[in-house]
Amino acid sequence: MKKIYVAALLSLSMMAANAQEPNIPMGMFGGQNVDVKFDPYVEAPQGFDKERAGIERGTVQLIEYQSESVGTTRKANVYLPPKYDKKKKYSVLYLLHGIGGDEWEWMNDGGVPNIIMDNLYADKKVKDMIVVMPNGRAAKNDSRAGGYGSAPAFGEFDKDLIGSLIPYIEKNFSVYTDKDHRAIAGLSMGGGQSLNFGLGHMDVFAYVGGFSSAPNTMRAAQLIPDVEKVKKENKLLWMVCGGADGLINNSAQLKAFCDEKGIPCTFIKYPDEGHNFVVWKYGLYKFAQLIF
Repeated sequence: MKKIYVAALLSLSMMAANAQEPNIPMGMFGGQNVDVKFDPYVEAPQGFDKERAGIERGTVQLIEYQSESVGTTRKANVYLPPKYDKKKKYSVLYLLHGIGGDEWEWMNDGGVPNIIMDNLYADKKVKDMIVVMPNGRAAKNDSRAGGYGSAPAFGEFDKDLIGSLIPYIEKNFSVYTDKDHRAIAGLSMGGGQSLNFGLGHMDVFAYVGGFSSAPNTMRAAQLIPDVEKVKKENKLLWMVCGGADGLINNSAQLKAFCDEKGIPCTFIKYPDEGHNFVVWKYGLYKFAQLIF
């Protein structure tokens, strides 16, 4: 479960200057040499990621929780939908960042998850859910500038997520506590974490999404040692990657394996795009409509 492709991750961390997600040229990690059948790309509607006038808006609040595995107080951002009502129960999407980010990357670096979700709610295209955006770097120094390229900190995040953050969310927000109302997805490094943790903990997550997943993504045979269990317990395995992204093989190898074994799995190639928020915003927009 914890095997990580260290050389590739170190290459990524060296490229991620100024705490930005690195652009990965085709061929850097093997190029598009996995024979895979992509699912159809359907363009998102114009303005899906733009602030819209005259609609109700959700709120985003920064929370702090005590991490038992890390031994520190850690932070996460939580999106609450319009008219969040403590008398109702909500599903939860855990939305993870990349190697150059933290709990603010989706909000501040171009992901606009609050705007995307507000528009989806206004159009009645999503089920009731909150979105939790944690810091996926499970280390005492978890800042962007504090050694974010440390692969073990990302690899150990499931202990913090499952052992401390999820219990905090369930104690402090009005949410369901079963796996059928819990999803995980992320971009780049967070996409790899989502595939690793989501498929590795199917008792916790029923819906799994990977957006341009990085080389921390485990090989398919490691992710899915029990094919029949995945068929029975996973409700959605969904991926997207830019067609010009050098990391596309990380998702393609999993899609090819799933197709061979008869496991339902969606993998969309976003035309002509690289490793960027154009793809990741599209991923959130599409994935959010399919869960719960």
